Amino acid sequence: MADVAELIEALIEREGGFVDHPADRGGATMWGITERVARAHGWQGAMARMPQARAAAIYRRIYWERPRLDAVATRAPAIASEMFGTGVNMGTGIAVRFLQRALNALNRQQRDFADIAVDGAIGPATLGALDGFLRVRGRAGEAVLLKAIDALQGARYVRLAEQRPANEAFLYGWLANRIG
Repeated sequence: MADVAELIEALIEREGGFVDHPADRGGATMWGITERVARAHGWQGAMARMPQARAAAIYRRIYWERPRLDAVATRAPAIASEMFGTGVNMGTGIAVRFLQRALNALNRQQRDFADIAVDGAIGPATLGALDGFLRVRGRAGEAVLLKAIDALQGARYVRLAEQRPANEAFLYGWLANRIG
C-alpha cells in the first residue's frame, strides 16, 4: 500500500519552502500549498510562515482522504501515488478523471467491465472498474494503467503551455518532475 506519510514528505521536499513566481496564477505557495487553499483550511498567518506540519495535514485531508485515494491504494498503490501528485498539481477531480478515462479506454469495449461516468469522484463504480481491470490484467496491468494516466497528464501540461505562453516557464519542470 502507498504510504501517504512518505508521499507527503517527498512532495514537501520537492515543493520546497516559500515561492511566489510572477507567472504562476496560483500565487504564493508554502510547501506547495497555495495561499487560497491554506486560507480555505484555516491558515491566517503569512504564507512564508506556514508550518510544514500544517501543509502535511492539508495534503492528507484534501488530496488523499477526501478523494478516497486510500481505497485506490489498497488495490493499486502506484496508481494512488501518481493520482496524489497529480491531484496536488492539477486538482483531485482532474486526477480522478484521468483514472476514469483510462479505465474506460482500457476495458476493451466493455468486455472486461462496464464503462463508468467520468465525474471526478471515486465511488463504487470507479473502484469496481479498477478491480475489474486488475482482475483481467493483473499486476502488470497497473503499470500500463499508470502509463495511460501519465500520458493524459503530459498532454494536459503541453496544452496548458500552448494555451498560455507564460506557462512555458513551468512546462519543462512539470514534465521532468511531475510525471511518473
